[in-house]
Amino acid sequence: MLNELNGVMDYIEDHLTDDLSLEAIADYAGVSDYHFRKIFFYLSGLTLSEYIKGRKLSEANKDLLSGDRVTDVAFKYGYQSLDGFTRAFKKWSGFLPSEIIKKGPNKSVPKLSFIITVKGGNTMEFRLEEKPAFNFVGVSKRVPMQFEGINSGIVELAKSITEAQRREMHALQDIGPYEIVNVSYDADAGFKKEEGNLTHLIGVLTTKSEVSELLDKVPVAACAWAVFPNEGPFPAALQQTMARTYSEWLPSSDYEVVDAPTFSFTKMDAHKNDYAYSEVWVPVCKKRKRQVNGLAV
Repeated sequence: MLNELNGVMDYIEDHLTDDLSLEAIADYAGVSDYHFRKIFFYLSGLTLSEYIKGRKLSEANKDLLSGDRVTDVAFKYGYQSLDGFTRAFKKWSGFLPSEIIKKGPNKSVPKLSFIITVKGGNTMEFRLEEKPAFNFVGVSKRVPMQFEGINSGIVELAKSITEAQRREMHALQDIGPYEIVNVSYDADAGFKKEEGNLTHLIGVLTTKSEVSELLDKVPVAACAWAVFPNEGPFPAALQQTMARTYSEWLPSSDYEVVDAPTFSFTKMDAHKNDYAYSEVWVPVCKKRKRQVNGLAV
């Protein structure tokens, strides 16, 4: 995966002046668009679209410093109008394109490259489980996106669950893990920025489809799940496992993420404050092969 990522960086560089779609980039990488964008974000801290935009404007900055006309530079990097380029360039650099030509301020976004960094020899324990199609059923609410710490919106959601809702969830639960699970989906920023809201559901897994109006239902297709157990301070250990799954395990594995909600459950330790055992369940499938010169790689 490391070689593929660096190959994609070269591909982006070679096509900065083309109509470069995220789907085409993921196709070149030989993985799904959803999977590649998640991997890229967790490794770089940038969305793929942010990186491409930054690289285009960085190269545009160089061209302007070389004396190229603003109109020529705008159309070279795919902007449909001079106004659109001017607004984007000003927002990115803090300067108008004309100011770059006259005064020479310089800003750049260097090309990314990925290397392996070994940190303490830590391993990630995981197992794979196949599951048939099922439904998440439970109580859901739009809550703020939050990568670290206790999410007060989720705490309020948990407190709002009624006894009648608990009874129905217990009656419907017929597939493991036989725990109360937390499911997040439909994020405003696609889980790539700590902004906006997402839908969070607290509930159970069931193969049954008949659900009362007391509960919400989210269907999930049959697939494999990579399960990552973890133990430690809550919620830090759980959140660190989530991050490592995408930044360390996925790039080096033979799997990619399926477009379905990741979920988790947590069992608090009765003898240690803020300490818990958790599991993160990530929907995955085998990476598809990519054709290079007629050969599958």
